Amino acid sequence: MGKIFDARYIWVYFFDILKGSNTAVLITLTAFFAGVVIGLLAALVKIKKIPVLSQCVTFYTSFIRGTPLLVQLFLAYYGLPIFLNFLNETYGWDLNVRSIPALAYALVVFSINTGAYLTETIRGAIEAVEIGQYEAAYSIGMTNQQTFRRIVLPQAFLVALPNLGNTIIALLKDTSLAYVITVMEIMGSARRAAGQSYRYFEAFVAAAIIYWAICIVMEIAVSRFEKRMLRKRGLL
Repeated sequence: MGKIFDARYIWVYFFDILKGSNTAVLITLTAFFAGVVIGLLAALVKIKKIPVLSQCVTFYTSFIRGTPLLVQLFLAYYGLPIFLNFLNETYGWDLNVRSIPALAYALVVFSINTGAYLTETIRGAIEAVEIGQYEAAYSIGMTNQQTFRRIVLPQAFLVALPNLGNTIIALLKDTSLAYVITVMEIMGSARRAAGQSYRYFEAFVAAAIIYWAICIVMEIAVSRFEKRMLRKRGLL
């Protein structure tokens, strides 16, 4: 049984693989907060139905939501250098394509991907705020911006909070795809560590434990934050 599965290798690989968690968490947090900003702006464009921009946002969300994240990573990682080389040849520029780190591609792609999904989440949350809230704010002399910032956005945030929590946890697990463009996150570190002794199963078990542990921590943090916000609003 030791030849087929040796649990000792899980412990041997664990700390080497754990180093990749720093990159995974960095991608997760960066993409999440950037995605919230992108999603909020895109949601407002759709709600306001701004000409041209609204159509662009619809295309953006449709394309990103309709194509796999893995394909998007490949399109960026292999497509952007081709585009930059084209600009170099066409305009005589000297853009150094090789200087762009793989992590930069991952951060951009994950942020854009998250923003597309959060666009609909945030749009739905904003539209869930009752019209009476707007009317009450206007009746006491608030402007549109004040109403949105002080009344609508806090309520929409509470509505969207469960979905935001699910998004950040799903995002962490999606970072496992970043290794395909040579980013050494948890999965990439697991494959590299296992390549030394070909104990891939043990390495992936160690990676699974690390993902699980981080997800548990995130679930607890999100749950506590949600309860805190509900108490602050007097809803709990």
